[in-house]
Amino acid sequence: MVRASELLTEHEVELLTRALLEWGGPAHCSDQLAFGMGFAGAQDLLHQRQRLRKALGEDAPLDAADWARTLLATEIVFVSDLAGSGVEWSTTTGRDDAATIRMLRVIQRKLARTVSPYYGKRPSE
Repeated sequence: MVRASELLTEHEVELLTRALLEWGGPAHCSDQLAFGMGFAGAQDLLHQRQRLRKALGEDAPLDAADWARTLLATEIVFVSDLAGSGVEWSTTTGRDDAATIRMLRVIQRKLARTVSPYYGKRPSE
């Protein structure tokens, strides 16, 4: 179990929490995609994103599976135009694409050790 403050800056945590919020707005997830990201389905993603956002905001410890789900959900919602915000990312979040990808790369590096058990695997308990 690791707290966000042990791994990330405040701005990096803000990016993750904002990305999770996108799943309740412009992003549309199928049950299959949500399952692949480690959720039970699309409704579970919507429910769990609230829990994850709260945990990040309160600096509560998250386990490796939750960190992997959060990172993967962020990656997909940012990039995918089919399921995520995609080309509308900067419009819906107010965040520049280039700045977002630079920060996302930093986050990926910082979370690498924590999420490594899930490389190539479905994040689950």
